[in-house]
Parts: sequence; structure tokens; C-alpha cells
Amino acid sequence: MTYGITGNTQKNRLWEPVAELVTWLEREGLSFKLNSDLANGLRERELLDAALCGSSATRDLAQESDIILSFGGDGTLLTSAQEAGTYGTPILGINIGRLGFLADIEVTQVRDTIRSLEQGIYRIEERLPLTARVTSPNGDRKYWALNEFALERSGSAGLISIRVTVDGVHLNDYWTDGLIVATPTGSTAYSMSAGGPIVVPGSEVFILSPLAPHSLTVRPIVLSADSIIEAEVLSNDTPYVLGFDGNSQSFDHDERSAAFRFSRANHRVRLVKLPEQHYFQTLRSKLMWGARGRD
Repeated sequence: MTYGITGNTQKNRLWEPVAELVTWLEREGLSFKLNSDLANGLRERELLDAALCGSSATRDLAQESDIILSFGGDGTLLTSAQEAGTYGTPILGINIGRLGFLADIEVTQVRDTIRSLEQGIYRIEERLPLTARVTSPNGDRKYWALNEFALERSGSAGLISIRVTVDGVHLNDYWTDGLIVATPTGSTAYSMSAGGPIVVPGSEVFILSPLAPHSLTVRPIVLSADSIIEAEVLSNDTPYVLGFDGNSQSFDHDERSAAFRFSRANHRVRLVKLPEQHYFQTLRSKLMWGARGRD
């Protein structure tokens, strides 16, 4: 098995754990590849031999690895998913960030985790992503996201009006700061902060969660993952953005009349989990879900 190692090179906490892991992998005779930027950083910091960094570096990590080890936080794992997801390469998230909900292996557990992987003691969870097709005067574009897409007003601009249809049927005109279209994986991210429900990852649904709607009656709604969700920003004199998994695309001036079509992606993102890991346990330990306020 070949391990592809990547990580958030903006984090100072990244370098020593990765260097220690690479040294251990080499000593154990286990195969590995390094993301090129990561390899360069290790070489520049003189944490690993330059020849080793050069021979193991690659820009095609997803294609040259059996499992990707993603060092960082949840944002880093989302980036790794963007790079690897369409190839079907499984991803193991190793937490050197704060929350670590998706990246739920602590850095101190890495060696024991790899021993389990070598023995085949793990499972693969397949997660449902979303795609967004954007049609605008500047042409069509397509994006995909593991967590969510969010149509939001830009900066300090006023509220925006978003018309939404589901499978060709008018759902609602939202007068709001924005609208989140989330996957089950993303239900514990931005959507949750907007009052959306927590949805277990294996569910075949999407969630629409309005951001600060100017209404007493508009609430999040759960839709079938087979639905086609179409959105149009009616108040097109107001600039807005489409955010997705830490990325964003701005729409202003001639692009404000863009149309958005959200649907299930044609691939799955594959996450590596150990037998003792369970979603409900992660909910309790990471998000304090169900925690009592007093004894």
C-alpha cells in the first residue's frame, strides 16, 4: 500500500509530525509519496534528506497513492477531497487543527492507525457531494463540494432575494442574507450554524438552510438527493458570492443575472475510518452534542 501525504503548509504544527512519520515509514519499509509543496517545505527546513524529498515528491498524489493522509483540519480535508475525490482515492484526515470533525484521527494516533491500515482493519465511508452548474453571460461553469454551496450577499451589501425551484416546481422566494445548499456531511458545518438539522452521512438528502431570512416562518428544509435545485438571485443590483468548501466565486455587474443548478455529483468522496470510530461518538466528543449543562 502506498500512502500519499499532504497537508496544510500554512500551519507551523505540520512539519515535525510529517517529518517524523516519513522517517518512520521509511524505516518500516512502507511505500509513500509526498505532495510536491510539502516535499519542498520539508527540504527547505532541512527536516528530511533532499534526495528523499525529491524521489518521493509528486503532483499527482491521488493517482499515485492508495490512501491519502491529509494533515491539517477539516478545511484541509476538504481541499484534499477537491484534489482526490474524483479519482476515488480514500482520504484519512489527521487533525493538527482545532475541531477535527472530519479529520478525526489525532496526530498522536498516526502510527497505530497505519498499523491498522496495513492489517486491513478499517472501513471506507462513501460521502455524497453536490455539484453546481452556473450559467451566466460569461459562460457556463461547474463546481462540486463535499460540504455545501452558499449563495450570499457580498460584504456589507443589503439583503438579496433568491428564487428557488425544486424539480421545476416553485419552492420559495427567499429574502435573506444568503442560502446554503448542504450535503449530509456539511450538515454539521455552515448549515448547522444557520439552524439547519444534523443529518447522518449515509442519508440521501440535501438541506436548504436560509441565512438570517427576513421572515418568521421560513425554516430549513430537507430534500431528496435526487432533486434538481435551481436558484436565481432576483435582486441582481446587489453583488453576491457563491461559496463552496472554502472557495468562492464573486458575481457582480454583468454576471449578477447568473442561474444556479444544484444536483448530486456523479462520484463519491471516500473517507477512511477505523472500526472504533462512529459518527454519533464524534458528534458527542467534538460538537458536545447532547452534553448536559449540569450534573
